[in-house]
Amino acid sequence: MKLLHVDASPKRARSSSRALARYFLDRLGAHLTLDIDYLDLTVDTPPHVTEAFAIATYTSEEDRTQAMRDTLAHSDALCRRLLDADALVFAMPMYNFSIPSAFKAFIDHIVRTNVTYKTDADGSYVGQLARQKTLFITTRGADLRPGTAFEAYDVLTPALRAAFGFIGVAKPWFVDAQPLQFADQDARNAAMARARAELDALALQWTKE
Repeated sequence: MKLLHVDASPKRARSSSRALARYFLDRLGAHLTLDIDYLDLTVDTPPHVTEAFAIATYTSEEDRTQAMRDTLAHSDALCRRLLDADALVFAMPMYNFSIPSAFKAFIDHIVRTNVTYKTDADGSYVGQLARQKTLFITTRGADLRPGTAFEAYDVLTPALRAAFGFIGVAKPWFVDAQPLQFADQDARNAAMARARAELDALALQWTKE
């Protein structure tokens, strides 16, 4: 299995999302041979979208200048890494109820017309990542699970569903460790244990599909 693993936490040894991603890949690798393509967005952060990028994106490929192709080169490479993978594992913390800025920049580079989504004859949009298994591993400081007082503050999950659904990921998996930062040690331990148990089950599921 060719797998693209993307980390978006600026923390290193202290990162819970990074630790959970490694945990999942270790469990998955015990059952499958993995060819891992690793991307650390805090080291290789995509640049913010510029006017030149927007113009180049919506210029037909045959009409692009060399400068336009150069502008899109980084984005083209990221899109190819996604399309070439059999599975995608994205790990990130929730910052202020939403996506880390490095990962938002990544999204801006990989939601690309005529690359990761295309327009059908009837005018509908067709995402090109329908075949990839996709897992989002997230960590949250507070408890935003359904039924909690902060449930409505979870903007991260619907944003990820919308962006990746548009490019073809219809049924992503989510494993969310919460609460961590704003909780006592027992609650933190329980949150991580729940996440690891879900990842154990998911690793077995992926080996059978």
